[in-house]
Amino acid sequence: MSIKSKERVRDQGEVFTSEREVSSMLGLVQHETERIESRFLEPACGDGNFLAPILERKLELVAKKYKKSQLEYERTVLIAIGSIYGVEFLKDNVKLCQKRLYNLFLADYKKLFGRRVKPAICDSAEAIIKRNILWGDALSLTTPDEKAEHIVFSEWSRPFNDSRIKRHDYYFHELTPQEKKDLFSQSIISDEGEEGFIPRPVKSFPLTHITKIGTL
Repeated sequence: MSIKSKERVRDQGEVFTSEREVSSMLGLVQHETERIESRFLEPACGDGNFLAPILERKLELVAKKYKKSQLEYERTVLIAIGSIYGVEFLKDNVKLCQKRLYNLFLADYKKLFGRRVKPAICDSAEAIIKRNILWGDALSLTTPDEKAEHIVFSEWSRPFNDSRIKRHDYYFHELTPQEKKDLFSQSIISDEGEEGFIPRPVKSFPLTHITKIGTL
């Protein structure tokens, strides 16, 4: 464990998991970290000690599979980025985590495609990260201020084999019943064949080109 200051530990209970511990814990779910679409949620994400290595693994998978096709890389990397979610109580950590994840993506993108990097794709990646790494209280599932607004997460998917992405927004508190298996799963069938909880989107957006995600 590491800390930024004794005051933050005292006032907020803030501590950071070491890189070695993070690696060991991710090793327990290695099969999931090796799936591009597999979703991860860190309810107290800090500045990204868990989320950053998860994204690194996903970026490595996308690069390995699509390094010879910039278009397929761009289509897929946005879904990989969109599969990572975080909630953090401290606003400065939210910004640090967002920046950390974006810089990982940008470094990988530039390494693969150099001057062919598209600013519009960078804008889309940044927009997704800002929608997925949110300021909030994972205990109350609301923002930690007087407004106490419900936390809203966005689901990003590619329903068709093209360059369009679909966004659905959901209230966090409607995605947390104990019987749910996956974030944003649409249905659960019991052993008796009975259908379980199905979350309804707060809002759905039209199919949007990968270069236009920042306009949503």
